[in-house]
Amino acid sequence: MGNELLDALYILENEKGISREVLIDAIEAALISAYRRNFNQAQNVRIDLNLGKGTMRVFARKDVVDEVFDSRLEISVEEARAIDPNYQLEDIVEMEVTPKDFGRIAAQTAKQVVTQRVREAERGIIYAEFIDREEDIMTGIVQRQDSRFIYVSLGKIEALLPVNEQMPNEQYKPHDRIKVFITKVEKTSKGPQIFVSRSHPGLLKRLFEIEVPEIFDGTVEIKSVAREAGDRSKISVHSDNEEVDPVGSCVGQKGQRVQAIVNELKGEKIDIVKWSENPVIFVANALSPSKVLEVIVKEEEKATTVIVPDYQLSLAIGKRGQNARLAAKLTGWKIDIKSETEAREAGIYPVEEQEFLLSRDSYVNEEDADFEEDNE
Repeated sequence: MGNELLDALYILENEKGISREVLIDAIEAALISAYRRNFNQAQNVRIDLNLGKGTMRVFARKDVVDEVFDSRLEISVEEARAIDPNYQLEDIVEMEVTPKDFGRIAAQTAKQVVTQRVREAERGIIYAEFIDREEDIMTGIVQRQDSRFIYVSLGKIEALLPVNEQMPNEQYKPHDRIKVFITKVEKTSKGPQIFVSRSHPGLLKRLFEIEVPEIFDGTVEIKSVAREAGDRSKISVHSDNEEVDPVGSCVGQKGQRVQAIVNELKGEKIDIVKWSENPVIFVANALSPSKVLEVIVKEEEKATTVIVPDYQLSLAIGKRGQNARLAAKLTGWKIDIKSETEAREAGIYPVEEQEFLLSRDSYVNEEDADFEEDNE
């Protein structure tokens, strides 16, 4: 048995990544279980497993006591000293109790227990690997789907992509390769359970970290993300290095970097705006591609009133309010948009000469050349 067992341990250690110590503990626990079950014993026993020789020996462990109440667990001082005169009270005496046919019975009975321990160890390794990858991105392969989930293979385990985390403009087919964002890793009785998303804002952030070296190395920082998956997203970026253009870094030469992300997200439009700690500038940037005349800030309410030219009102609001809604999510400020005429009638915009507050300091998907017309 020795060589066969050693070979099996070597294979499991190298192919499954389970340490030999874990496997030996599992085998010893299985042999103890087999002994107690098959020989109807309640003794406290220890297994001596010699892998080199391929032998198994069972030793009963008994406490040395003055008065014996349970002979299966205790031994008197007199009996102990008959074995070895050096035994004292509270010592433990070990006596070999290996049954003659223990090897055959143990091998049959222990197999299931060992298999279970190995399975638990594998699950533990998978959980430890993926718990560190929460809020990270991975590439998976679509396996199948039902009414609740799409099942995505991540190599060692299948992840669950819930319906509400899928992109509405995507169709998922078996064997499709997709990038997913790991939202949660749970430990359950059936093993680790991994939930992933295609609609989470974190997916967009991770894609930019992969595609833009300046973000990966920390030169450019993504400050916030607002996303309506499958349709449109906005991100704000900043760099402490004045020589680095954070928006340009994300766009890339001829738009290659941002276009690679747009392609991965099946055509989702992405606006990239420059972050500012000044809410006036930040809110104005976030409303791109609209021009902004004025931003009135109400600090205590975390709210702003934004004034835009009359002809830019529909552009600032966007289709179904999307541009304003994403800008509010991106900045964390409430945004109330008013046309220049409305603001003058309300007496909150007295400036006589029309001047734009700032030029557009952002990148908006080139398909938005007709954006204003689409919003009329």
